[in-house]
Amino acid sequence: MFISVFLAALPLCLAFYPSHRAALNKPKKISTRYVSSAFDSPRLSSTVSAYDYALLFDCDGVIIETEELHRLAYNAAFDAANLRIDGESVEWTVGYYDILQNTVGGGKPKMFYHFRETMDGKFPVSSKHGEEIPAPETDEQKQALIDALQLNKTNIYKDLVAEKAVTRPGVIELMDEALSDPSIAVGVCSASTKEAVTKVLDVTLGEERRSKLDVTILGNDVSKLKPDPMIYNTAAERLGIEKAKCVVIEDSIVGLKAAKAAGMKCLITYTSSTGGEDFYGQGADAKVPELGSSGVTLESIFGPLREGKDEIVVGLKDPVVEDADDEANLRKLLMSINF
Repeated sequence: MFISVFLAALPLCLAFYPSHRAALNKPKKISTRYVSSAFDSPRLSSTVSAYDYALLFDCDGVIIETEELHRLAYNAAFDAANLRIDGESVEWTVGYYDILQNTVGGGKPKMFYHFRETMDGKFPVSSKHGEEIPAPETDEQKQALIDALQLNKTNIYKDLVAEKAVTRPGVIELMDEALSDPSIAVGVCSASTKEAVTKVLDVTLGEERRSKLDVTILGNDVSKLKPDPMIYNTAAERLGIEKAKCVVIEDSIVGLKAAKAAGMKCLITYTSSTGGEDFYGQGADAKVPELGSSGVTLESIFGPLREGKDEIVVGLKDPVVEDADDEANLRKLLMSINF
């Protein structure tokens, strides 16, 4: 019985087999633009990159000027927890936050730096439901306080972003230009939390543009934050591209240090908060006040590199200022003073 069934089915099997085998052996077309989040791309595991170069954007301060929104959100979180040190409320001024953001990357590290360094190790008392909570003493208690503050700060920040976020001039145009070029990978690398960055990208880029990004590495995805180069090293690894072929767009000294430590070129688009920093002294390849008004295009960035040159945005970048070191030293001195 079994043999007769088998013989009857054999012609059908033979008829199907050639086309099925051809389908299995047919070369697969590789997409020139793969939709990915931080670690989910099967193509990114390949040792051979589909791209010649990569353009990696920081988020806060580059895509939108969010630093003042961050400061307001921190202060609102501090106020909600009624933080006090020696009877004084904890509040970050504009001047202090400008210096802080150029010294420490990531929200939790900023708060730890403030209490451990600026406040000489003094952590605040707080209040909850009207009851005073003593200043934390153990590492676990300190971490719990910082975690709770960061969680509330992020929720406040997302509301502020939805209400006030506006993209910086020229950023979307440059990103779209890069996304339309199949030889250039495009990504966002931010030390901020996934919750905070996702809200910013949703508001500023939109779902369709976000879906075209080749890689997105956020603070939750790495164990070390900027100025450590891990976030940019991880992006290059995921893209399977040489770090020397990556160009990073940053706005702060912390981000610049991360990019240069990763062996990448870095274009600074500074803000009113970071304009006084000595970016060239720290190794920036170029700096401009705004991408749009300065005329920065994809060709001005990668054209020289394709020709084997070591410069980018030639003729568009700010000139080197000789007295930049003096202002940078003044900012370091201010940072050493308790506020």
